Amino acid sequence: MAAGPWLRPVTDAPLHLQLTPTQRKRLDAATEIRTNRPDRIDFLHTVQCQCGIPYNNPGDGVREWERRQGMATLRIEAGSAYDPATGDFVPRGLPFGEKPRLVLIHLATEAIRSGSPVIDVEDSMTAFARALRLATNGPHLLSLKDQLSRLACATVRMGMVEGGRAVQVNTQIVTAMDLWYPIEPGQRMLWPSTVRLSAEYFASLERHAVPLDRRAVGALSGSALALDVYTWLAQRLHRVPSGKPQFVPWAGVYDQFGQGYARVRDFRRRFLDTLRQVQAVYPQAKLSADEQGMTLEHSPPPVAGRSDRLLLG
Repeated sequence: MAAGPWLRPVTDAPLHLQLTPTQRKRLDAATEIRTNRPDRIDFLHTVQCQCGIPYNNPGDGVREWERRQGMATLRIEAGSAYDPATGDFVPRGLPFGEKPRLVLIHLATEAIRSGSPVIDVEDSMTAFARALRLATNGPHLLSLKDQLSRLACATVRMGMVEGGRAVQVNTQIVTAMDLWYPIEPGQRMLWPSTVRLSAEYFASLERHAVPLDRRAVGALSGSALALDVYTWLAQRLHRVPSGKPQFVPWAGVYDQFGQGYARVRDFRRRFLDTLRQVQAVYPQAKLSADEQGMTLEHSPPPVAGRSDRLLLG
């Protein structure tokens, strides 16, 4: 694995230092990934691997979000949800952070695994949060509920090139999902037994799902940036021509991942730290970084191809 003068391997860190639970989780995952083949595969749509949603709340007054990377474009338009208590449609903000990313990965994985747009979900919000590898205390569940509402209400437009022609998908990803808490505090919160993906999104997902190592996704689940970098490399590196490295200047990396940073210098420092975390759980990745930017080399994908059906169980 190439490191370059700016990219220290994660293994350089002294192992005797006291590790946080997150650091321990990532170290354990890195060790497991280097030792054993994956026994589970996650999936995400290729456009969502290349173009991410906001990392932080851009403000509920912001109703549109667009990201472009190469020939892929993602546009999200905030929507409204029906409130049965008032009979009104209430504006919802844009989805943001790591939770909707994990939801998208989970739903895509279950849809590909079952071959159906109708996905069986856990029997409660708490169980669903556990399936996403999220904390299950009150504030985390409230945040998950909020992000599910934002995601389900949003209109998503994805543009890409397929077979030499432009293809656009306009859809709501999630449909038919109860989004509101009960009015009375003592009432049990309603929770659907299934979630239905839109036909347009499911059809596109079947053609453009990128396989991911579930252990890596779990290790990076606390960082939206780390998830974005991992999924980007998962779909990108194996497409780099062998023997023909591709250079990405820092300005290009900043345009794709630098939201929230006023200066490229500050972003670069954070990005390099995140990149080391990602390389620990994607050890096949061949890349280097220096003062000018990143150099990507042809690398095996994180997991075997989708033809390896044993990994889908």
